Amino acid sequence: MTPVSGRDGAVDERGRPLAVVAPGERGATRIADRVVAKIAAQAAREALGPLHPDAASPHATVVVHHDTVRVRVHLELDYPCDIGARCFQVRRQVVQRVRALVGMDVPEVAVQVERLHPALGAAQGRTR
Repeated sequence: MTPVSGRDGAVDERGRPLAVVAPGERGATRIADRVVAKIAAQAAREALGPLHPDAASPHATVVVHHDTVRVRVHLELDYPCDIGARCFQVRRQVVQRVRALVGMDVPEVAVQVERLHPALGAAQGRTR
């Protein structure tokens, strides 16, 4: 037998009344900072697409305060590329994924480009 649910008169499978607990009294879910950082790093990987073979995967550090998180993403890019556009894509993806998966506001995403890798097949040496 399955429990009957409803606002009034809710009972369990044996017909006993269920206690109704107000939403504010049910407790809270806390998401660890390192989980938020992993989600941000994964979002950065999604935004970048395939990485240069020598590039390290993006990683992130976060500062969480209540329902707000500030993110710093460290990444490596191919060069030449539009660095500003790539950083914008990373910021947008990190904000969207953290909001969707964690439900936190993301007012700041700082992108730190650690290294530039010459694109595969690009001419080596100095260009004038």
